[in-house]
Amino acid sequence: MTSSPFHPLVSWLLYPVYAWQGIGVRLRTERMLPPSALPMGEIAGKDPAIRLLVLGDSSAAGVGITDPWQGLCVRLAVHLQGRTGRKIIWRAAGFNSATSGQLRDHVVPNIERGLWTHIVLTTGTNDTKNFHSLPRFKREFGGLLYALKAKWPEAHIVWSKIIDFRDVPAMPGLLGRILEGRADAINKLGERLCRERMAIPATRLPVEGPEGFSSDGFHASALGYDAWARHLVPYVLNLPDIDNGRASS
Repeated sequence: MTSSPFHPLVSWLLYPVYAWQGIGVRLRTERMLPPSALPMGEIAGKDPAIRLLVLGDSSAAGVGITDPWQGLCVRLAVHLQGRTGRKIIWRAAGFNSATSGQLRDHVVPNIERGLWTHIVLTTGTNDTKNFHSLPRFKREFGGLLYALKAKWPEAHIVWSKIIDFRDVPAMPGLLGRILEGRADAINKLGERLCRERMAIPATRLPVEGPEGFSSDGFHASALGYDAWARHLVPYVLNLPDIDNGRASS
């Protein structure tokens, strides 16, 4: 049975433990780079095209795999094309260690003003790891949603919540519980902000086992990115089989 996470307030009392164990994890963990390839492309299909922007942290960049066709953005594009038959124009804008505030301030203003019809956000993990407070996350993630809606007012925006840190192989048990308490609070706040600001919060990606992670035990593997993409398809397409925030399999 998985140990319960710590309350976010308790996590501040355990900050010295977090810092000590976190440094150890960083020293032991392989530093991985995103695959080297153009972060954009298209898949043939019928019109009108789905213009997909995947914006976020290292997961949006495809860290954990070497073949860019195995990353989250491309796998999502492939599954969307298979589900709809439509042409998919895709763009990955992912950056190592990016937080919600950095995406809002430094990425969104510098993305070309293409007519993106669907935007998927992978952010929150670094806000959690960096011990950002809930008021700060509200300002930065909430501001990110505002910035996206201002620049692409007709885009359908989906936020992928933070996975359970206790399921991450690289995390020692105590560190996983500390971070999970913070992630749970950020997920709840992020879901509320999404509903207030015309975005869709996807449910957490269920972690089936360690095979979904790359060799660093933190980022997704090719199998993990594909499972993540399949999980997001109903939310991106806003299908009726999404019931109360849960997508049917």
